[in-house]
Amino acid sequence: MVSDDLIYGFVAVASVGAGCIFRDVLRDCTSRRWLATILGLTLLWLICGYHMIHLLITVTGNCLLLRVIAPTQDERYLPGASFIWNFGYLAVFRTVHWFGIPAPSPVTNAAQLFLALRMVGLAFEIQDSYLRKVASSDKDSLGSKDVDLKIKYCNINVNSLAVVHYAFCYIGLLTGPYYKYRTYEDWLKLSDKVNLNRLQPLIKRGKELPFIAVSYLFFSYFFNIKDVETEEFLDRSFLYRLLYMVPMFIIFRTRLYMAWIMSECMCFTAGLGAYPDKSSPRCGEGPTDYKQLDIEERNNKTIDYNFETIHNIDIYGCELAPTTKQGLRSWNMTVQYWLANYIHRRVPPSLKAYRVAITMTVSAFWHGIHPGYYLSFLTVPPILMAEEVMIKAFRDGASPHMQQLFDWGCWFFKMRGFDYMCMGFLLLKLGSTLRYWYSIYFAGHIVIVLFFILGKLVLVLRPRKHQKMKD
Repeated sequence: MVSDDLIYGFVAVASVGAGCIFRDVLRDCTSRRWLATILGLTLLWLICGYHMIHLLITVTGNCLLLRVIAPTQDERYLPGASFIWNFGYLAVFRTVHWFGIPAPSPVTNAAQLFLALRMVGLAFEIQDSYLRKVASSDKDSLGSKDVDLKIKYCNINVNSLAVVHYAFCYIGLLTGPYYKYRTYEDWLKLSDKVNLNRLQPLIKRGKELPFIAVSYLFFSYFFNIKDVETEEFLDRSFLYRLLYMVPMFIIFRTRLYMAWIMSECMCFTAGLGAYPDKSSPRCGEGPTDYKQLDIEERNNKTIDYNFETIHNIDIYGCELAPTTKQGLRSWNMTVQYWLANYIHRRVPPSLKAYRVAITMTVSAFWHGIHPGYYLSFLTVPPILMAEEVMIKAFRDGASPHMQQLFDWGCWFFKMRGFDYMCMGFLLLKLGSTLRYWYSIYFAGHIVIVLFFILGKLVLVLRPRKHQKMKD
């Protein structure tokens, strides 16, 4: 039986190679659109087999929603309906084996995950396009020129066939990155005459792969998550059990690093996500300086492009950023964009205090229904709270030397926090995760509580100390 890693590797290599066809051979939008869809459907059929029916059902449901809601001329209701349908079907997809239906393969699960992001994101793009048109119709509105530029460069107009093409585009089927429908459309229309330096980012990313691959293979040879669930593991010393999560997180993240680097490379070769430098593209969002983009499009001079829109992983940020918040922002960045733009920022003002918890819950559900995901993700909010309190108590107002020492200490505990949460991702089951955390006496949670209490005490006592010095 072929392993999932080999399947991912085959799809990634094939997708990177196929990208050259779209830039060097195909010249028109229609040919690119259809070939990208045919390649995507072919890959899904080869790797998913009859489980592909789940993807087809999901896309059919989204097409029906579009046909039902769009004629009402009020697309504001589409995102909610799309979210309920796509995330509701994720729940069905993951529980079909309870009813005697064969459970989908892990690779089908990966395809279903990114399909859900694309479809819900598409619904929000349609809604935002509708709202911009409403704003533009108000002739007295301020900044109408900016609205017109956003309509020109952000609005989309889709039908059911366009939904199918976007859903099954071969780029990012299993590993991402997430990209908006407008990014997809801009790619199809991107002229073959533009100055795309694809080789430079490809080489830059490719240089990182050997070291990451060697690290993954080395640690995978000596450590295995299955060992954690054995009785022999519990007989080991506390220090051994505590430190075991460190190599497990190395294995976990190096495996994902390789997948995400390859996903970026397939975008490089195809040219997807390329925008002029001066338009200030951002991860997931695309261009943000629409005035400059408008100028660049009318400029006959050679324009420099970059691929920041599909930048999915900042390894140095993940590894070296001092805080948890910075580390999270560097991890799976286009999915982070999706969560921030379509969940965190859309939470009603009345629930503003719970935005982080809601976002983490949605992220956990998107990853799966295994309790380990929820145990890990719901550990993030208290970590962020403790980290913020400690920064206010010890870093703010400190000398540069003390700030540097604090950053190193914060980085160390950030990495240990990721190690700790990673075990929930790997063990998945409620009993297995709690069993491991219990074997190390819930050290992660205890440290979080201690740091929060320590930071609060310092913040409470500091003003009193200063007042006594004045007296």
